[in-house]
Amino acid sequence: MFKPLTRELNDLIERTRDRQLRLAVTGLSRAGKTAFLTSLIHQLRHAGVEARLDLLGAAREGRLLGARRVEQQDLGVPRFPFDQAMAALDAHPPRWPEATRGISELRLVLRYRPRKSRLFGSEVRELTLDLFDYPGEWLLDLPLLAHDFNSWSQQQRTSGQQRDEFFSQWHSAVTGLKPSDELDETRLAEIAELYATGLRAAREAGFSDLQPGRFLLPGDLDGAPVLQFFPLLGLDEHDPGGLAKLPADSLYATLKRRFRYYQQHIVKPFYRDHFQRFDRQIVLVDVLGALNAGPERFDDLSRALSRLMESFDYGQRSLLNRLFSPRIDRLAIAATKADHVTPEQHSRLTGLLEALLAEPIKDLRYADVPVKAFSLASIRATQVREVSDNGSTLTALRGTTLSGEPTLMFPGDVPSQLPTADFWARQGFDFTAFRPLPRTSGALPHIRMDAAIDWLIGDKLQ
Repeated sequence: MFKPLTRELNDLIERTRDRQLRLAVTGLSRAGKTAFLTSLIHQLRHAGVEARLDLLGAAREGRLLGARRVEQQDLGVPRFPFDQAMAALDAHPPRWPEATRGISELRLVLRYRPRKSRLFGSEVRELTLDLFDYPGEWLLDLPLLAHDFNSWSQQQRTSGQQRDEFFSQWHSAVTGLKPSDELDETRLAEIAELYATGLRAAREAGFSDLQPGRFLLPGDLDGAPVLQFFPLLGLDEHDPGGLAKLPADSLYATLKRRFRYYQQHIVKPFYRDHFQRFDRQIVLVDVLGALNAGPERFDDLSRALSRLMESFDYGQRSLLNRLFSPRIDRLAIAATKADHVTPEQHSRLTGLLEALLAEPIKDLRYADVPVKAFSLASIRATQVREVSDNGSTLTALRGTTLSGEPTLMFPGDVPSQLPTADFWARQGFDFTAFRPLPRTSGALPHIRMDAAIDWLIGDKLQ
């Protein structure tokens, strides 16, 4: 008991002195959370040596001495697999790290010299940085807390034609079902699995706004009745009073009960135990993937992001709030894989991200919560090349596709605002996925990771 108590007491003291920071790395599927965290840890570990962090003030001024990994506070949570991720990047040929499939965290201790030292430049301080990673699929469950079973079922009707195609078998299975029907456990599980299969297929096709998230990544809940429910369509055509009087073994009452259990015992504890502890946050977005997939998937991403942002608790923190009820007081949003388009497109990519999140950003700024948008590449996968074409010089990208084919290409122009119907009709954007560049030595090559790090923690290194 003595050591854990000492560690928790020390954490409390460090938070009182504002020398501990909890940073959440969040985002939807395929946004590159694992790559971002791997690069973040690697850059800080190599600060002052090989890392190129010119946009991070403490590193540029030579005050950031480095970082080391230490034992995390919560020993019941898996440690972020940094070593495994680096092994994948250093393989021959290099490959992207495996996506994390559950909650993970990692603690770093950063050592730095303050800008204004009371000890004539010899003072060294420490900042404890707790990093948290969560499956993007689970994030989508947070908006469920704003619904009951009826309103959630109604919301699931607002999907597009392309997305509906993945749920054709489920639609066939629920056609003709009535709220008053009584189904056995086997049949309920079969229909729920058809719904989960539709969600997984839609995710593979590039859709983002998919609920419940645990259906996509069940973890230790696989096969549990809490994951055996699905929306009932057409509930708005029934009298609410009549639905409330249906027996406990009716289809409606059973699905409603399981939905409520899912909210109370899966979603709420996840939010309470983890998200309410964060101080800072970065939300990663695969804008290019959605842009490449077409208008329906792009609109789907926009809905998912808007609902997700509404679920977080943002606001400035007093000392008491920092100790006992922390809320996110600084936010970064980042369009990832910026190295998959040419450099002159980066500012347009940032503008498109800001347009996607225009309403949430307005709300955050109204609440006086600092927020900044970036386009970045956590780990570079391409090199910029100039090519001559009929007397003109064009910028292109050189990289190796995931299948191992060397490629020199120009992927196309990124719109700086939300795409119009005219853009979708004429667009020639072709986003190609590349494997990471081989790492010869030193820190991982990146684009604007230093700017993102400076925004997220730079004020703590003054």
